[in-house]
Amino acid sequence: MIKREGTGPLKESAKARRQPQCTRESCPCQVGKNFYYGSAFLVIPALILLVAGYALRSQMWTMTSEYCCSCAPSHRRISPLERKLACLRFFSITGRALVAPLTWLAVTLLTGTYYECAASEFASVDHYPVFDNVSASKRKEILAGFPCPKSAPSDMILARDEVALLHRFQSQMLGWILITLATIAILVSCCLARCCSPLTSLQHCYWTNHLHNERELFEQAAEQHSRLIIMQRIKKLFGFIPGKEDVKHIRIPSCQDWRDISAPSLFCMGEDLQGRYSFLGDRVDEDNEESKPEAIELKP
Repeated sequence: MIKREGTGPLKESAKARRQPQCTRESCPCQVGKNFYYGSAFLVIPALILLVAGYALRSQMWTMTSEYCCSCAPSHRRISPLERKLACLRFFSITGRALVAPLTWLAVTLLTGTYYECAASEFASVDHYPVFDNVSASKRKEILAGFPCPKSAPSDMILARDEVALLHRFQSQMLGWILITLATIAILVSCCLARCCSPLTSLQHCYWTNHLHNERELFEQAAEQHSRLIIMQRIKKLFGFIPGKEDVKHIRIPSCQDWRDISAPSLFCMGEDLQGRYSFLGDRVDEDNEESKPEAIELKP
């Protein structure tokens, strides 16, 4: 025969497992603080992820440099086609940046912990007889303590559990609604982007490949160009090129040379068409009387 002596403790442990797992560490359980605490954990991380999503997109900085750079000619006119392409790129960047914050909101709402904490003070408990003789201030205090199992009085445990289940249900429904709306918005935005785009599907594919190849080849050319320029200037400053084994002559930089390279100019300023980009001082071979950029002859 099976003894029934342990049924009491087993029932109590099962009941304890069914209780909400929220503790005081995840909710302050105080009047006026639950809402701000839960809302902050829902909204602030989503905003941080949104800003990070914009900041980590190289296309965002490319657009900012193209349309907001002070070096751009003031008389340059932006064609309607260019405006449409820029809007298309911005919407694409926005859609990708929204993935992380929407994921955070959906997962947090499906979990329900922070929503339960934020909505605890606004629960409707008028249909519970145990709250009939409780004042409004005392009722708010009791409701604020519902997310914490040890804060509720013994005669209100049933009401607390039902309110917790209701909040979990509402939170999970909001999470699934958010996922559904985000999925529909992504589908509609993709369709609208293709419908409103001035490019055909083949042109869009070509344009995407063109941008990728342009960026890749530009980075390779810029790296090689900068290396060649820096090697020429290092040779001008020290008298030899790093890595060369047969070094016969070296040059001791003067104090004026060190002063010249201590205050670099890295940007195009004013009407200077060629610009100064180096940390090593002036441009090489500045025999340019008409202020037009010339090709630099590389000497062996």
